[in-house]
Amino acid sequence: MLSTPATHLCPVIGILGGIGSGKSFVAAAFAELGCVVSDSDAQVRELLATADLASTLEQWWGPEVVVHDENGMPRQVNRAKVAAIVFANPAERTRLEGLLHPMLKHRRQALVAASRAQAKVSGQPTGVVLDAPLLLEAGLEPECDALVFVECDPGVRAARVLLRGWGAEEVARRQAAQMPLLDKRARAGYILSNMGDAAETRRQAALILLQIQQSIAGR
Repeated sequence: MLSTPATHLCPVIGILGGIGSGKSFVAAAFAELGCVVSDSDAQVRELLATADLASTLEQWWGPEVVVHDENGMPRQVNRAKVAAIVFANPAERTRLEGLLHPMLKHRRQALVAASRAQAKVSGQPTGVVLDAPLLLEAGLEPECDALVFVECDPGVRAARVLLRGWGAEEVARRQAAQMPLLDKRARAGYILSNMGDAAETRRQAALILLQIQQSIAGR
C-alpha cells in the first residue's frame, strides 16, 4: 500500500465488501467521525447527468442512450440503457470505464489534496474514505493507506439487496464483475463487522480509524 509520511494527518481509507454489506453505511460512520467521503457512485451519477458526457455516449451508442431536451440536444445519460449495454458487453464496459475513470481519479486527487491541506491547518487527524464498488478491480488500492473490509452475513446482505428492488439477475451481473469476497478480505488490513447494529458499527469504525491514524503516525 501507499506509504504516507507521518506529517500527513489524513489517511486515505478504502472500503471493501460484498453487495449489500453496508459499505456506504460504514463510509457514513467514518464521515460522522470527521472523515470526508469520496462516493464513486454519486460522482458517476453527476458525470452521467452532464450534457458533454451524454453527447459522447450518444455518438458511441445512439440516441436511445440519452435524454434530450426540448430542442433535441443531449441533456443527460439514460443510466438504465447504458447499464444494459455495458453489463452485456465487457468491451463496451471497458470503453466506458476508460472515459470515466480518469475523471473520477482527478476528483479523488483534488479531494485528498484539499482534505490533507485542511488537516494540516487544523492539526486534527481525519481521513478520506473511498466508497467505490469496484475499488480493487479498478486498481485504486495504491491510492489507499489502509483497506477496511465490511463483513456481513450472506442472509443479511440478501435481505438488504431485496429492499433495493434488485432481482437475482441484477445481483448476478454485479457479482460477476467483482473479485471474490475471500480475496477482498485477505487484502484488507482491518475487518469491520456490520450485522445490523448501527451503534456497534459506529463503535468499530471509531476504533479502526484511531488504529489507522496511529499506524500512519508511527511510520
